[in-house]
Amino acid sequence: MISAATPVRILILGTGNMAVNHVTAYQKIPGIEVVAGVDRRPEVLSDFCDRFAIPHRFATLEEAIAWGEFDAVSNVTPDAAHHATTLTFLNAGKHVLCEKPLATNERDALEMADLARQKKLIGMVNLSYRDVAVLQKAASLVAEGTIGTLRHFEASYLQSWLTQPAWGDWRTQDQWLWRLSTRHGSKGVLGDVGIHILDFTTFAAGSRVDALSCRLKTFDKAEGGRIGDHVLDANDSFTLQAELENGALGTISATRFASGHLNDLRLRLYGEGGGLEVRFEKRIGSLWICRNPDLETADWYEVTAEPVPTVYDRFISAIREDTPAEPGFDHGADLQKALDAAERSHAEGSLFLKIGE
Repeated sequence: MISAATPVRILILGTGNMAVNHVTAYQKIPGIEVVAGVDRRPEVLSDFCDRFAIPHRFATLEEAIAWGEFDAVSNVTPDAAHHATTLTFLNAGKHVLCEKPLATNERDALEMADLARQKKLIGMVNLSYRDVAVLQKAASLVAEGTIGTLRHFEASYLQSWLTQPAWGDWRTQDQWLWRLSTRHGSKGVLGDVGIHILDFTTFAAGSRVDALSCRLKTFDKAEGGRIGDHVLDANDSFTLQAELENGALGTISATRFASGHLNDLRLRLYGEGGGLEVRFEKRIGSLWICRNPDLETADWYEVTAEPVPTVYDRFISAIREDTPAEPGFDHGADLQKALDAAERSHAEGSLFLKIGE
């Protein structure tokens, strides 16, 4: 526990584009000091630390840990590096907010969750759409029984950066190319944004995935299936049929070919007593409900939601108050179990696969 009078000192591991979101959020929180950055790319590290007035900079984890003057870490490395780097920091007694996914397989994710628990440290996964107020409101309405027993759901995460250059030219920029190559650590759209829509769904529904069936698709995008040393073999689209532990059945999908949608999430939840529709489109959230006495006329009404603390706020609060934080490493490991099962389902052609089998 760190008292409110003592600054919480944050180290940023990995100083690429996503790290900008982390440091910007931290610097808005009173009593937070971003004290160091770590990156093997000296120019990127220097530019980042200069831009945000970060006083200390290190080329390696070992140098940073030997210095040791920090309390917590934002791990903003590529997916494949999360496991080893997070374990190193946990063993050094540091709290960790890790970018999603927690790891690239269930075994590694469970090891991270177990170590955080053993060390009594805060471990959180940056599932940033938990910050969407209407999602939190929908989860509350479901938990309160407002729409009755949940029976069915539909969820989608829609991107289109493979069809238009709103975020840059994916053919020439490494920040996009690596996401298309398993050799470079990518798990494709399933691991990149599939984890978000899986969390979006299970959090709102208040139930984990019990069984699923998944199909992955990689489309031809360049001559010979590669650009430079990037072999473009990671999945671009997936569709997943899932049954939750509470018995609800539904579909979850994601793609990078949803022309007309830059970065949109949609979730529909249907219970015996009503329906909810959550939309997060063009960074604006909305929530709609239909329930008695409007079921016979199928009239929907918008529900308002108050702003909620960000994942960064919750991470700092958990450190200060020594309380569990969500989404934690245990939840990240649960999601990884489902992602691993989705990959196995596709590889084996399984009609339905129980989680954990």
